[in-house]
Amino acid sequence: MAFSPASYGVQGVNVVSRKLSIVIACGGTGGHLFPGIAVAEESRRRGHKVLLLISRKRVDADASAKYGSLDFVSVAAIAKPPTVSFRTIAFLVKLWRTVRQSRRIFKDHQVDVVLGMGGFTSLPPIYAARKMKLLTALHDSNALPGKANRLGARWCNRVLLGLEAARGYFESSEVHVTGTPIRSEFCNLPEKKKARVRFGLKPDQPVVLCFGGSQGARFLNTLVVQMAEILGEGVQCLHVAGRQDEERVKGLVGSRKGHVVLGFCDDMPAAYAASTLVISRSGGASLSELAALALPSILVPYPHAADDHQTINARCFEEAGASVLAPESSVNAEDLSGVVGEILGDPSKLESMRQAAGSLSTKDAAEKICDTLETIQKAG
Repeated sequence: MAFSPASYGVQGVNVVSRKLSIVIACGGTGGHLFPGIAVAEESRRRGHKVLLLISRKRVDADASAKYGSLDFVSVAAIAKPPTVSFRTIAFLVKLWRTVRQSRRIFKDHQVDVVLGMGGFTSLPPIYAARKMKLLTALHDSNALPGKANRLGARWCNRVLLGLEAARGYFESSEVHVTGTPIRSEFCNLPEKKKARVRFGLKPDQPVVLCFGGSQGARFLNTLVVQMAEILGEGVQCLHVAGRQDEERVKGLVGSRKGHVVLGFCDDMPAAYAASTLVISRSGGASLSELAALALPSILVPYPHAADDHQTINARCFEEAGASVLAPESSVNAEDLSGVVGEILGDPSKLESMRQAAGSLSTKDAAEKICDTLETIQKAG
């Protein structure tokens, strides 16, 4: 059923009396995909029909494989290359193909609302939806929004934010701060000791969980291996290295006990449950998970992220007392091992960081986003 102004209630707000057909454009990285999955789960729970548009990258295929109850379609969009690049032509061709593919999908599925979760997979569907006069919304999880979102916001009825700090970048848009949603699987974590045993770790020793995001991080991986060597076997590491760097990292670790290396972790709830402290990059989606689970962290922002937005994210958490910011340009293994040892050796410090992380969480972010999609106002 197409959108009808007759479905509006008081003051032009759509009081949903029917189920919606929703497309969520996400993917390219776990930071876009996983919040999209969280919104899809809540939308399905409410009885809406949901389709997720993802990229053709392996990270999307790996991450979406475990969500068989959800419907995914891959689109041709790729990340924008440098402006002066031979790859620009391929980018523009795939951009246009994704716009055309999106229009067909929207018609075939009689779509009511299109939600973009940010990044290159979101922009063409949002543009196509606007041209078709569909309802549109955009979510950004970072303190400093990406360029794609700042551009796409002009085509959206609503802009939804994970952090209040990003509001000033969307002055001409109607903005709701909803928080960044996390997947339902994080609502019930396994018991800590059982989670550690599940990964082959000792149940009664502290565990540092290390990951570089959905695509891994070579520098961070090497740093963590060196840190673990300094700390010794009294501190265990659960190390998600990324598929591309898995074998190299396993070679660096060798036979040292208490250091488990995974290329990809399809059970992050258990990984989080096993951990005492987390060392990670500082993408918006990862930080929302750390906050929701009240996990202390050391954040090593990816220095080549667009506009260095990960550093800005990390500062928000450091200022709140939830994290220690360790810039890649200045951190070394000796200093990192010292910080880890200091935190793990001070129960009061761990507890204060837990409480600070929990205070940054928006528990009902998925619900807030779905509420907005159900009550979104028709553009003029």
